[in-house]
Amino acid sequence: MSSSGGIQIPSRLPLLLTHEGVLLPGSTTRFSVDSARNMQLVKSRLLKGTSLKSTMIGVIPNTKDPEHDSDELPSLHRCHGCACCSVFCSIGTAGLAVQVVGSNWPKPHYTLLITGLCRFRVSHLLRERPFPVAMVEQLDRLEQYTEGGQLDGELGELSQRFYQAAVQLVGMLDMSVPVVAKLRRLLDSLPRETLPDVLASMIRTSNLEKLQVLDAVDLEERFKKTLPMLTRQIEGLKLLQKTRKLRPDDDKRVLAMRKGGVFPGRQFSLEEDAEDEDGDDMAMLERKVKEAGMPEPALRVCLKELKRLKKMPQSMPEYALTRNYLELMVELPWSKSTTDCLDIRAARVLLDNDHYALEKLKRRVLEYLAVRQLKSALKGPILCFVGPPGVGKTSVGRSIARTLGREFHRIALGGVCDQSDIRGHRRTYVGSMPGRIINGLKMVGVNNPVFLLDEVDKLGKSLQGDPAAALLEVLDPEQNHSFTDHYLNVAFDLSQVLFIATANTTATIPPALLDRMEVLQVPGYTQEEKVEIAHRHLIPHQLEQHGLTPQQLQIPQDTTQEIISKYTREAGVRSLERKIGAICRAVAVKVAEGHKLSRTDSSSEPGALFTKPAEDSDMTAPPEMPIVIDQVALKDILGPQIFEMEVSERLTLPGVAIGLAWTPLGGEIMFVEASRMEGEGQLTLTGQLGDVMKESAHLAITWLRSNAKTYQLTNIAGCADPLEGNDIHLHFPAGAVTKDGPSAGVTIVTCLASLFSGRLVRSDVAMTGEITLRGLVLPVGGIKDKVLAAHRAGLKRIILPKRNEKDLEEIPSHIRAELDFVTASTLDEVLNAAFDGGFPAATVTHSQIASKL
Repeated sequence: MSSSGGIQIPSRLPLLLTHEGVLLPGSTTRFSVDSARNMQLVKSRLLKGTSLKSTMIGVIPNTKDPEHDSDELPSLHRCHGCACCSVFCSIGTAGLAVQVVGSNWPKPHYTLLITGLCRFRVSHLLRERPFPVAMVEQLDRLEQYTEGGQLDGELGELSQRFYQAAVQLVGMLDMSVPVVAKLRRLLDSLPRETLPDVLASMIRTSNLEKLQVLDAVDLEERFKKTLPMLTRQIEGLKLLQKTRKLRPDDDKRVLAMRKGGVFPGRQFSLEEDAEDEDGDDMAMLERKVKEAGMPEPALRVCLKELKRLKKMPQSMPEYALTRNYLELMVELPWSKSTTDCLDIRAARVLLDNDHYALEKLKRRVLEYLAVRQLKSALKGPILCFVGPPGVGKTSVGRSIARTLGREFHRIALGGVCDQSDIRGHRRTYVGSMPGRIINGLKMVGVNNPVFLLDEVDKLGKSLQGDPAAALLEVLDPEQNHSFTDHYLNVAFDLSQVLFIATANTTATIPPALLDRMEVLQVPGYTQEEKVEIAHRHLIPHQLEQHGLTPQQLQIPQDTTQEIISKYTREAGVRSLERKIGAICRAVAVKVAEGHKLSRTDSSSEPGALFTKPAEDSDMTAPPEMPIVIDQVALKDILGPQIFEMEVSERLTLPGVAIGLAWTPLGGEIMFVEASRMEGEGQLTLTGQLGDVMKESAHLAITWLRSNAKTYQLTNIAGCADPLEGNDIHLHFPAGAVTKDGPSAGVTIVTCLASLFSGRLVRSDVAMTGEITLRGLVLPVGGIKDKVLAAHRAGLKRIILPKRNEKDLEEIPSHIRAELDFVTASTLDEVLNAAFDGGFPAATVTHSQIASKL
């Protein structure tokens, strides 16, 4: 063993060859090891060794091109005699490996944290495989400087100048930075002879300059080589201070000093620019974590992760994952919120201006504002707007956010089939990220926004889980105050978020999820409401979108009604807006062509929408007049009418009745047709019917057969059993559309009763209701949508179950005044209302029926 006072190194040392940097005595540096010999050294020596001696290695800088084989020994003469060693020997640094970290990304490698002890010279090489081992001679004899106390002579003067320059450099830095204060204390505690190596490893120097310091075995020569480097950093920092006004509390001060060439940092470990920048960011990130206003559990987790991050090398894949996690935690609005606008009068005016009708939804929002005035700590309600497309569910949610003065965020759930979209991915997975709830909060920046969960009825389910089940915690007021995203793994308070879900139907929403929401039905609009919506919102919007003005185009209310009744048939207003857009485009073409736009007079031929003066006319062109769209112009632009009132035409033969159906798109009228012919008493059903509707048809046949004598129903041959010797074919038109549900029961009975009796059903009547085997009429749903569909079709009498009478209160009063409602509790009452003169009518003969036909 070679001895050097307090420092002793073995005479045989394994050698680590590196081209990344130069290790100086007294400094700590990270090295990435990926070559075959160096990795074998780590596996055989460092990972298996347990003693201090086994972790001591020699680090020799490789000055060759790093792209060449880094295993080739630099400047080592392969001889066994000492005489030739003075020419070919290399100087390195003996060091202790204090940390070894392995990784397979992007390729297998180890990251070593090595602390330099002293210089050595290679006497001769003992072996090269599997890793090099050499006999070494220790060079640093520090006891010769310390045994006599202070350095004297020229060396003492040189060391004093160096110390003063180091103190001046540190004094120009910000002492509030912990690493700078620690460096200042080191200057007073470290021996003067160690300062050249320590300072050379901290300031910005090239590898060539560090090699010169390493090769300076003589202490006086070492001071002389390092002092100009220190002076250069001081001058650079002075120049930087002259050109920039540095504030003591400026977070970018350390970055500015880096540009000046100074790299303060951890003791003995500020070799590289990336490490120093990481240290600055760590301090900034730690301050942000403490200022984020997190609850105590989340703060503890963040500080723990930050502590791990400080000890983690940047080359590890987990470093980026942990840093992304901490940055997300800092960006979340743990304590940031907006103040609600609680002026109920202003809110009512804003809602009325944004939306016409929808009184139930507006009333619920005003109720929430009123309660918020009385009680400030109020949990956000969980609302669910259910209605057909195009009725304004999404736009109402946006208006609610504007009324409350809150941020708005929409989450589209249609087709989502992975529960991780809601709850996030665990951080153990590659590419993990938070769920849409947490990501939405990050985007809006406050903890009390309005979240619109759009199309909640169209959630899917797959092997990745059920997102509807994941929403149970989100939409439960008793649980969402501690919602835990898998990515965060800490609780986040969602109780102040106002959740609004939208759906076209509740049939596909799981019962447990539906139970957590306050369902508000948004039925379709009446024709009068559509006219108002068109003239208040749709027409001005389309004029603006197409660059037109009311002085160029006018659409009267009569024309709007014509569009609604003959060109659209829907519960919402989307098709209506598209038709208005088509009119605007037609007018825009004429405006772009530069024609004078004017209405034709009564003598003009139909279809002449625009007129143009003759080219040879000397008359001055009349002033430009607005285009007024009438029925002639409407037909020119939109073509022939799409929907015609075919009700009376379809009811010219016995065996036809009109039912009312509910679909996710709104209410519709539905024709039921029946025919009979000689056969064996079979019943044929067509029209893509579901099982429930097929059962309703069998119920109707059974009830009519059991009451055939009462209602004078016969077959073709006049037999009392309508099915005897006859086959019945029951058809529901629009055969491409699947149909199901119990509400067609009364319609099927009426249709078959008309067929068996040979009497016509009234052409202005429609009906809905479920039947039983005993002839009772049971209530059904969707009454308002069905009534509006009948009103759009021009029907006047509607037969409803007796127990649905309460649902008529939801129908606008002017609609109720135009319709004749008949409520029935039995099929006998239904048949009496569906036929003129009641059913059966003994006074009506077959000849009278034939005369009507």
